[in-house]
Amino acid sequence: MKREEIEKIVKTFLVEEIEVDESAIAPDALLKEDLGIDSLDFVDIVVIVERNFGFKIKAEEMTDVRTLGQFYDYIESKVGGA
Repeated sequence: MKREEIEKIVKTFLVEEIEVDESAIAPDALLKEDLGIDSLDFVDIVVIVERNFGFKIKAEEMTDVRTLGQFYDYIESKVGGA
């Protein structure tokens, strides 16, 4: 899966499911501070990622993921970017 596809899928579910303001979505946006993603949203994100990308997020792997760009990198490392 290409990076562009990952970004498009993530952006769509952030806007539609988590109700993040589309104008706030940028690779350097902080997940908690800029996008307002809280622990309840993260539970939804885990389900959405599993459904869209076919793997389960492990909390311990997410400890250093602070920005949206790092989240894209994490997903890309799991699904094998092209």
